[in-house]
Amino acid sequence: MFKGSMPALVTPFKDGAVDFDTLKKLVEWHIEQGSHGLVPVGTTGESPTLSHSEHEAVVECVVQAVNGRIPVIAGAGSNNTVEAIRLMQFAHRVGADAALVVTPYYNRPTQAGLFTHFKMLHDCCDLPIIIYNIPGRSAVDMSPATMGELAKLPRIVGVKDATGDLARVCAQRITCGPDFIQVSGEDATAHGFNAQGGTGCISVTANAAPRLCADLQNATLAGDYVKALAIQDRLMPLHHAIFTEPGLCGVKYAMQRLGLCSEEVRPPLLPLTSETREKVDAGLRHAGLLN
Repeated sequence: MFKGSMPALVTPFKDGAVDFDTLKKLVEWHIEQGSHGLVPVGTTGESPTLSHSEHEAVVECVVQAVNGRIPVIAGAGSNNTVEAIRLMQFAHRVGADAALVVTPYYNRPTQAGLFTHFKMLHDCCDLPIIIYNIPGRSAVDMSPATMGELAKLPRIVGVKDATGDLARVCAQRITCGPDFIQVSGEDATAHGFNAQGGTGCISVTANAAPRLCADLQNATLAGDYVKALAIQDRLMPLHHAIFTEPGLCGVKYAMQRLGLCSEEVRPPLLPLTSETREKVDAGLRHAGLLN
């Protein structure tokens, strides 16, 4: 159910407020462009600077706009287990298909603490959970052994792996089994990730290049890695440019250049510098998205 290109959906703003009209238009555009699912209110959706009410409103808006056409994996992570439970239960109540739950950041739990956190979320409602393992941001790394224990629970169904370590995919196949869903959380390694046993990517770049990202995923899932590599060659300069500064700032600028939404972000993030704008423009041109 959860595979292919799944944009880590941006949250568009207008004059400081969530722009729900544009959000609905983005949902329609992504479905038309072939995205296989949508992931609202993750880090790329600026969840750290959304209020709880805004977070919930964005999830509900996306679920309603999608209307069952593709899966919606709602961001529901927190380093406060009680708060994550509330976000999980809300996403379940409004009809999301799964929750994306990041490993608790900053307070750095042990492996036993990670297991307890996810076990409590698993037990709080019937919503499937995708673990989000991103040690570079959260300062804690869930081991393949811990993930394997969690994979025994019926609603812990997969991982968004942003370790950047392609060997981790194989290690997790051993501990979690070949049916455990593994999707990349890093655009630049999406091609190689699937070659190791992954089945998709929760992508930042797909906000601006959904058709190319979907075509790449379709090619890998069909076993045509030569075709997929040619698409990745088109996308790689854009991947690098978008992540020169925080990725959501880069991709929002790219989306503004394509007439999709405003580049507006919330402090402490800032719009791109002029040098990075030039890199993003060059990446868009290399990908064939901008004249």
